[in-house]
Amino acid sequence: MSFWHFLQLNWAELLLLIRQHLVLVFIAILAAVIIGVPTGILLTRHRALRGPVLGLANVMQTIPSLALFGFLIPLPFIGGIGARTALVALVLYSLLPIIRNTVTGILGVEPSVREAAVAMGMTDGQVLRQVELPLAMGVIVTGIRVATVIAVGVTTIAAAVGAGGLGVYIFRGLRQYDNNLLLAGALSAALLALAADFSLGLVERRINSAERKFAGRSTRRKLVLAVAVVLVIGGAALWRSLSNTDNPDIRIGSKDFTESALLAEIVAQMLEARGVSVERRFELGGNLPHEAVVTGTLDLYPEYTGTSYTAILHHKPISDPRAVYDQVKQEYAEKFNVEVSQPLGFENTFAILVRGAEARRLNLKTISDAAQYAGEWRAGFGQDFMSRADGYPGFSKTYGLKFAEVREMDLSLTYIALSSNQVDLIAANSTEGRIATLDLFQLADDRHYFPPYEAVYIVRQDSLARVPKLREVLAKLANAISTEEIRQLNYEIDGNKRDPKEVVREWIARKG
Repeated sequence: MSFWHFLQLNWAELLLLIRQHLVLVFIAILAAVIIGVPTGILLTRHRALRGPVLGLANVMQTIPSLALFGFLIPLPFIGGIGARTALVALVLYSLLPIIRNTVTGILGVEPSVREAAVAMGMTDGQVLRQVELPLAMGVIVTGIRVATVIAVGVTTIAAAVGAGGLGVYIFRGLRQYDNNLLLAGALSAALLALAADFSLGLVERRINSAERKFAGRSTRRKLVLAVAVVLVIGGAALWRSLSNTDNPDIRIGSKDFTESALLAEIVAQMLEARGVSVERRFELGGNLPHEAVVTGTLDLYPEYTGTSYTAILHHKPISDPRAVYDQVKQEYAEKFNVEVSQPLGFENTFAILVRGAEARRLNLKTISDAAQYAGEWRAGFGQDFMSRADGYPGFSKTYGLKFAEVREMDLSLTYIALSSNQVDLIAANSTEGRIATLDLFQLADDRHYFPPYEAVYIVRQDSLARVPKLREVLAKLANAISTEEIRQLNYEIDGNKRDPKEVVREWIARKG
């Protein structure tokens, strides 16, 4: 599909994502200005606070966004998933240039001008309002301009906490190996950044021009007042459009890969067919879905028993599927007040993949067959696989693997890296649709290292009590999806680039 054809088919969704992106950026910058400018003014009056506050703002910008989301989600009032958490993170990232430029602008006012104002009998407040702020406004707007351009780029990560925006297309494009999605998301974000930079550049030049011409306090104050009014009115309108006035019966989440979003969409459509209102919070990064269910921000999300057993409950891997399921079900009820559904009928274990051509050339069937070539190969593993108890450390020890190079990278990118000869072996998902699309070959786990990963739904107990139809839907899905079916569904989305909602709708109709 050409990029132009893609835009024709998806323009409505793209416009929605652009609107979500703009709303997040606008509100975050407005809040950062309201907090940052007064803070900067305070620092010009209290020198002792300058170092600690600017240092703290510097530190906030160095914290990785996903890590910051992890800290924020459990917090009451400002945490959870969705736009609220994303906005808090964006405000924290935007504060430094605004505070720093406010301090620089005010301290950069000529001492003689300040002294003349004091000699005229002005109080400190009058000097600030009538002399320092008008003269420093150009520098302050420069800080706002820098913060805005940064925020447009950083907002793409908001998709990881279900806040929407253009990051949805970027993450989806990486997962599905779809350049149209990547280009639509990245190009739109770049154009928004350029537009924001150009618009604020005009404001900055207007203010600087007024200062050069010495247009007087009246003109400068009118200009500043006009900008403030636009910000307040625009912020109020955008916040209203962002706020979700609906109160859905169920909030469903998913992890940030195709199969998880697909399983979440199945439950969502089956509930909606029964008159239950649903809010979707899909494509959440890391363990955010688990944390959101535990804190009550989500009601349900798809999970895998082996992941729960090792990554959440921190048990050592075992190979008995029933023992893993029973232990997870018991501990989740006791520790988190959540219920584990019956298995859905398929298992999605780690798949150790090599290129199909390489497997045929070397006659590779099992991981043990490939171990003899590890010293010459480069491996690419996702961050999750590298850090989990059932991941790389135990895997390499079990098979005696010592690779020439191990690259830790985003899971979605490992498929692309393997198919383009950048790495020679990866750990992927066994039901991934791209295995067939990219002609990859799964090596058999002949030493049975990986624990069972039966697909299940994690659901809050109070949600089951509040929405009885939820239990009915989960009962219908018990053992309803075979391994062949889930692979085909994944392939329809990742390989044939079809709309997940349409794919799910057809599957539900086929299953009756």
